[in-house]
Amino acid sequence: MAMSPFSSDEDDGMMSEINMTPLVDVMLVLLIIFLVTIPAINHAVKIDLPKASSQPQDAKPAHVDVAVEADGTVLWNDQKVDDAALASRIADASKQTPQPELRLRADRKVPYERVADVMSAAQGGGLSKIGFVTEPKAAGK
Repeated sequence: MAMSPFSSDEDDGMMSEINMTPLVDVMLVLLIIFLVTIPAINHAVKIDLPKASSQPQDAKPAHVDVAVEADGTVLWNDQKVDDAALASRIADASKQTPQPELRLRADRKVPYERVADVMSAAQGGGLSKIGFVTEPKAAGK
């Protein structure tokens, strides 16, 4: 007669012991897997890499401030210029590498035609980057 914990000879109670064998087997398998993979993780290929001496370029792109006052006067970097001088300065700026950005500030009372003339001169002179400088509206107005 076999003696088993599930025999019906004794009380039909539940078995109070936990079978630890499967848990220990799983833990031993995981331990072996980790022991085998650790040397593969730390193995590195030694390569003699080339040296480069490049520095990050922190130079900000150049810009030119052009202002059109209410009376139609044009200022190039705060210096008064006429239309011929404006065209020659635009041509000189367009030949620079990298090409500077033209930042155009116009008085709110200047006729749009004058601003369009300056933009047309900039485009005709070869400048492709044109930005408009404005002031934000005051809150509540």
